[in-house]
Amino acid sequence: MKEEILKAASLLKEGNVVAIPTETVYGLAANAFNEDAVRKIFEIKGRPLFNPLIVHIKSIDFLDELANNIPPKAKLLAQHFWPGSLSLVLPKKDIVPSIITAGKDTVAVRVPNHPVTLALLNSLNFPLAAPSANPFGTISPTEAKHVSDYFNEAIPMVLDGGKCQNGIESTIIGFEHDEPILYRLGSITVEEIEKIVGKISVKNKKEIAPDAPGMLEKHYAPKTKTHLELDVNAFIQKHPNKKIGVLLFNQRIEENKFIHQEILSENGNYKQAAVNLYSAMHRLDKLGLDLIVAERFPDIDLGKSINDRLERATKN
Repeated sequence: MKEEILKAASLLKEGNVVAIPTETVYGLAANAFNEDAVRKIFEIKGRPLFNPLIVHIKSIDFLDELANNIPPKAKLLAQHFWPGSLSLVLPKKDIVPSIITAGKDTVAVRVPNHPVTLALLNSLNFPLAAPSANPFGTISPTEAKHVSDYFNEAIPMVLDGGKCQNGIESTIIGFEHDEPILYRLGSITVEEIEKIVGKISVKNKKEIAPDAPGMLEKHYAPKTKTHLELDVNAFIQKHPNKKIGVLLFNQRIEENKFIHQEILSENGNYKQAAVNLYSAMHRLDKLGLDLIVAERFPDIDLGKSINDRLERATKN
């Protein structure tokens, strides 16, 4: 990978946008200090400028370069979960361009936990702004091919780091009066975070001037009309003449009134289900179906995060 990493670094230094792997999903990365390069991310994705980006740094030691007045509980979370799938929204320093933060005085920061991207970051003297590498609102990419299918020639390089090991985006935590607030459910569960800092409040939906990525009601959506149901069988029975694809947690349906079914984890493992979620959605979306019906997960552990993604994918 060394030559590929050097090539990606060279492109980024020249102000280009490069797709990079992380342990969550693939990202569209640019030099966070280069406003023109960051603007290209928004243009390529079709992402509205009011939706802020996450800045990726090489280690916790570089947090002070981007953020001011870091709450003690933020430092505690960073020490415990970085490198990892936790983004912290903190008061920004002036060096962070306003285009990244949608004009807000806070910036979302994390240290990704992927060897390829950490090696890339360590070869650069700037951090990387990087939202998910997909057109705005569509299914997030967890494989290099997903990115290539979306953008083809629109970006000069996809740095292939294999399949993402967590499969859904980072959990995002902000702070009000130095107390943590959940802005986005993600790969690290609420329960894991509360073990470190105690009870946290939730504010994870905001259509106007969102505080963090992933707060809009409709997001992560297939092109195919998608429904989220507790009783998938009952839904199928109501649509006898439709070509239906089914997205299930762990129980296969012995029924032939649909085209295809995806089982996210046959042994009922939430982590495995999260890893497989977006790939399964991509496969279903390519089948020319009339409808996709997804099974609602138990609202515990990573089931909460998976339900969050499915709820946003099924909004009209």
